[in-house]
Amino acid sequence: MAGNLRITVENNPSESRLNELNIKCWPKWACSPGRYQLKFDAEETCYLVKGKVKAYPKGSSEFVEFGAGDLVTIPKGYSCTWDVIVAVDKYYKFESSSPPPSSSSS
Repeated sequence: MAGNLRITVENNPSESRLNELNIKCWPKWACSPGRYQLKFDAEETCYLVKGKVKAYPKGSSEFVEFGAGDLVTIPKGYSCTWDVIVAVDKYYKFESSSPPPSSSSS
């Protein structure tokens, strides 16, 4: 089933699409060039302000390339290696399928 998971890349989404998603309110994350092993425990949507990445799915030599100006969706359960060619600066958001745990006791 993991073979069906795919990264989707929306190149240069419109300003209205970015506003609709409220991207500027999302947390930011940055990393320097290098190779990173990543496993996504939740679906992530991110918008790259800077950078260039080649994402290699686990066990594959094929890759998905994305960079500055791209809106990227990475599915839950996806394992890959990020080969960061140009330092990344991105906004990101995780989708939670269940509400966060409650901290109040009844």
